[in-house]
Order: sequence, then structure tokens, then C-alpha cells
Amino acid sequence: MMGKNKFYVTTPIYYANSEPHVGSVYTTVVADIFARWNRLQGKKVFFLTGTDEHGQKIQEISKKSGKEPKKFVDEISKKFKDAFKLLNISNDFFIRTTDKKHEQEVKKILQELYEKKYVYKGVYESYYCVGCEQYLNKSDLVDGLCPLHKIEPELRKEEAYLFKLSSFQNELLKLIKSGKYNILPLTKRNEVVSFIESGLQDVSFSRLKEKVPWGIELPFDKKHTCFVWVDAFWNYISALKINNKFEDFWPADLQLMANDILRVHATIWPALLLATKNKLPKNLFIHGYFTIDGQKMSKSLGNVISPFYLVEKYGADSLRYFFIRNIPFGQEGDFSEKTLAERHNSELANKFGNLISRVSTLAEKNGIEKTENKLLKKLKLKQIESYFEDYRIDKALAEIFAFIDECNEYIQDKKPWETKDKKVLYELIDSIKVISILLFPFIPGSCEKIADSLGFDLKYDNIKKPFPVKKIKKCDILFKRIL
Repeated sequence: MMGKNKFYVTTPIYYANSEPHVGSVYTTVVADIFARWNRLQGKKVFFLTGTDEHGQKIQEISKKSGKEPKKFVDEISKKFKDAFKLLNISNDFFIRTTDKKHEQEVKKILQELYEKKYVYKGVYESYYCVGCEQYLNKSDLVDGLCPLHKIEPELRKEEAYLFKLSSFQNELLKLIKSGKYNILPLTKRNEVVSFIESGLQDVSFSRLKEKVPWGIELPFDKKHTCFVWVDAFWNYISALKINNKFEDFWPADLQLMANDILRVHATIWPALLLATKNKLPKNLFIHGYFTIDGQKMSKSLGNVISPFYLVEKYGADSLRYFFIRNIPFGQEGDFSEKTLAERHNSELANKFGNLISRVSTLAEKNGIEKTENKLLKKLKLKQIESYFEDYRIDKALAEIFAFIDECNEYIQDKKPWETKDKKVLYELIDSIKVISILLFPFIPGSCEKIADSLGFDLKYDNIKKPFPVKKIKKCDILFKRIL
């Protein structure tokens, strides 16, 4: 067991009914930042993302497109992989729920739940939103419609296997209230507690195969296919088992997701783990929705923005930077392409890029001379580390940029273009090294270019090691202004 020296971070697996949008890549970028930060700290990291590929919605959409479901999800899954590659995502594994090894793991768990009598045959009657792929209570509806998709859900009554979720109500309440199953931010924890206290119902665990053949067959009843819960949730464990990493990395240290899947991740998922005698994840962090013109961005509503378009226009690092700088982590955020362009120009190009360009040009021309870097006293390193520990990555990024401001003020004050002071240039080059290491989780491509150009390794230990005196080569322009 690795204990404290390991970090397992997951994103939700994205539903393969249509191409990725900025909302899905946002969560993955955040997970990537935490993965890269923990690798910098010397921890063994496993970072998981992937696609959820079964169910009625995919069955229906693939039919409309004239493709077999498997061919359809193959194409969508590839689009997600392409988007993540474009954004420099460093995931260790990409799971697909159509993976045969995953399906085998799911069947094992289904059989175990059945044998332990946590699953029983019954009739399920409820309102069902095809858009959410979730059953809704009457109290969830607004004017008789799903609040998210603005459509009238179907009232369904059919034979199904049900999971005894209700029997885990008290245990879940105790675990969540005590913080042993730690749901963050606290407002979300309170929301979950209130939801559980209102009473948990047993949930449908299967669909009749004649209606939904596109799913994993129940091992104990071939007339039924597995409904989304075990199939989708078990990916967090099956991915580790496929890679022979379960003993090393379970339980998950951080699971990231948006609010629309909070309730099921805070109830059905931990109940499944309790039923199978598995440890619960340590932290479940819920981030806010993206809005566009005040409305939630959603594939179903058709108001999504393509990450391919944004990366092509602004670059991967600019998009990654905007996500964290513009949206307080855990809160709602409005996506604005205009603000993205403004931040790219004023902060990345003018403040950060210009600092690198000016200092490296002057250091190439005048050389550097080793001295104590007094500038570093203005860097609040402990505060940055503390923000990461508290999942306040927007605050950590703001603190790093506060130090960039200090460096820009220092160069204006000391005027090394006039004085040709090699010691001042040394302090600035050494500070750029530190900034690049700290910014690496956020904008890895640009930081790698700086490290290659100036000749240092992006290792956390190097923050406290003085920059070795050498001949400095001018860095290329990192961020071109967008007109």
C-alpha cells in the first residue's frame, strides 16, 4: 500500500451521446491540474477519465444516425480522446464502459449484489427523463417538466430489478455528516444531507432487454440489461483492476464532478461500495455549472462550445488558464469568449509572456551573476501549497500571478536595461524558474518551453535550489496577442 504517497483522481465518465464541449473538458482540466501538482510533490498518481457508452439514449441516437451503437460510441469516444490530447491532459488511463474487461468486472459485482440479496425483482414506477437518464420524483419537476431539459418526463411502470438503496440511508447520513465521506463544498454536503433525510427510495437496477438491448446483460437474468448505475460507477474500480493498480490506489483521493450528478454519486455510488465491502472515496468535489447568457451549458439544450474551436483560436494553455482564473473553483461561472481573449492578452501575453521575453533577452545580452534572490521573499509559497490542499486552485493561481506582478514591478524599479545589473537579472531568471514550476500544472506547454529554453527541470525541489549560472538564451514569444 502506498498510503499518503499516492493520489488517485477521477473525472466522471462522459456520456458518449455527442461530442465533448467546454463543460466536459473543464472538469478534466481541473483533474489534470491536481494530478500534475501531486506528481510535482513526488507522489505516485493515477488519473482516470473516460466515456460512459451504454443505455437507451445512445441506442436511440445511434439508430437515428444509421450506425450500430458500438460504431457510434467508438467515434464519440475518439473525439473525447482527441480533445483531451489537444488540451495536454496527462491521464494515466481512459476507460470505456464497452471494454470487455470492464463488463466482466460489472457482471461480478451484479452477481455479488444479487447473492447478498441487495438486488430483488419488482416493479418500478417513476418519472423518467431520457435527457438526464435519471428517474425523478414528482417534487423534482417544475411545472410538470424536468428542470434541466424542459421536457415532460415519462411515467414508467415495468418489471425491473431494484437495489435496496433505502437500507443504506442511516449509514450514509452518518458517513457524510461526519466527513468520512467528504463532500465539498459544504453547501453541497448540506444539500445531500437534506436529500437523504427526506428519504431514500430503492432504485431500478435493470431494464428489460427487449426494450434496451444496448447494455450489459444481468448474469442472473438474461432478460434484463444493467441500468446505468453499476455499469457507470464501477469504472472507478474496474479501471484500477484492469491495470492491476487496485491495491495501490483505492480508495480514490479526489472525485470531481458537476452538480447534475451529485445526488447519485452521494447516495447510490457509496451504497454500492458499502454493499460490496469496499472503502469509500476520500473526497467528492462538486464544481459549478458553466452558463452561457445565464443558462446552463448542456448538450441537450444545444448551447455548447467546442473545445476544438477554442484551442485552435487561443491555444490550449490560454483555455486552461481561463478556466481556473475566471471561475472560482466550486462555484458557478459564465463562459465568455470575449473575457477569454482579454485575459489572454492582458495577463498571459502582457504580464507573464512579456516578463519572460524581457528578462531572457536582457540576460542573453548582459549575462547573469549569482546572488541571493531576495525577490523570492515576496512569494507566498506556503499559501499556494495551502490553497492546493484546500482545493482552492483559483486562489493558488491568483497568488502565483501576484508574484509575477512583483517581478514586473521589480524590473521597472531596477531598470536592468539601463544598469545592465547581472545580479538583478539573476534574481529575475531564478524567479522565472520558480514561477514556471508552480504554473506547470496549469499551463504545462508554456512552462515546458521556458524550462527547455533556460535549461532547468520542472521539479518541485528546484524551487529552493539556486539557478546555476550559465549562458542564457532568449525565449521565444509564448503568447501572441489576439487582435
